[in-house]
Amino acid sequence: MADKKLKPGWRRVKFGDVVRLSKARSQDPLADGIERYVGLEHLEPGDLRIRSWGNVADGVTFTSIFQPGQVLFGKRRAYQRKVAVADFSGVCSGDIYVLETKDAQVLLPELLPFICQTDAFFDHAVGTSAGSLSPRTNWTSLADFEFALPPMDEQRRTLELLLAIEDEFDALEMARQVGRETEKVMLAHAIRGAMHSRNKVVKDSRFGPVPADWSVVPISQVADVAYGISESVASNKDPSIGWPILTGANITLDGTLDFSKAVYIAEPKKDSFILRKGDLLLNWRSGSEEHVGKTAIFDKDESYTYASFILRIRPDERMNRRFLWRLLNHMREFRLFGSSTSQQVNFKMNAAMFRDVEVVCPPRDVQDEIVHLLSSQWDVLTAVAERQEKTRALKQRALEGVL
Repeated sequence: MADKKLKPGWRRVKFGDVVRLSKARSQDPLADGIERYVGLEHLEPGDLRIRSWGNVADGVTFTSIFQPGQVLFGKRRAYQRKVAVADFSGVCSGDIYVLETKDAQVLLPELLPFICQTDAFFDHAVGTSAGSLSPRTNWTSLADFEFALPPMDEQRRTLELLLAIEDEFDALEMARQVGRETEKVMLAHAIRGAMHSRNKVVKDSRFGPVPADWSVVPISQVADVAYGISESVASNKDPSIGWPILTGANITLDGTLDFSKAVYIAEPKKDSFILRKGDLLLNWRSGSEEHVGKTAIFDKDESYTYASFILRIRPDERMNRRFLWRLLNHMREFRLFGSSTSQQVNFKMNAAMFRDVEVVCPPRDVQDEIVHLLSSQWDVLTAVAERQEKTRALKQRALEGVL
């Protein structure tokens, strides 16, 4: 880190000087009364709250213990930016570091997770990671990260600001979750209403009973499906390189695109790698099972391309793209992709078999009607997502400006 003139009372420290790696272990978590475990799949990028977990009683091999207030940092694929603060005790994956401050009179424990969320910290973690398929950083490298540490009064003022921003983000996240549940109910009611209003003979399908004039067809019959570019893009953050390329990290579980994690490659040599406005992007490979199948709509008029773990889906005139977008996310949430999903090193969908995955295809006027009924709710969710992004950006500016 380049030397810069520090404010009075500030000092430059190494991460390992003020933070320790917890080495607490339990060889038998269930016998030790530990009920919950946390894996990487339970940590969401950019979210300091742990909102899901597993039950130790269901079987787990994790042994690293964490306690309320400690910070969990995902050391595998650090570019996913997974950091959270525990508000319960449990055990976690070996791919998660459990961190705590060495001295609360030197570094406020509540400030530690925000330091771990800075771009500088993640850049250091990614830059010191080793491995091709599953790059990992190590504690020795993280301990060498340098940053400017404010005096305690400045830390308290900074923390007050960051907690206020975090409270707003939590409120928006609650609104998003309520909105998503409302959307699911509205979608179910819209489909049932469309079935009832047409008063057609019902036939059974893998999606349940559907009207006789609805088709259930392989997706390749109603959309063109193509692979993305096979090229390493994890550290190409220089816009002068050329084109922005979208990866699985850009697709959220809500089915939206997060353009803040921009990486770049040279201009693609094939037209099939160039995105068009309205293309659907499906993530077919991930280290987390729930991320396999997440789908977003590319809705920009700008020049973008997409990476190899993404399938570009371009519906024809028989499919309303917004209907197909919600349908694919519904299939992911309810695990309706069937045998096309498997696990080796990563969770992944067999991308070649995906072309044979069946989708329900109502008549186009029914699709349009369902999309119209849901459009207002989608607008609300979009507005909430945009507000969350602005709040996240505000937090980053506060972090970088102060720390």
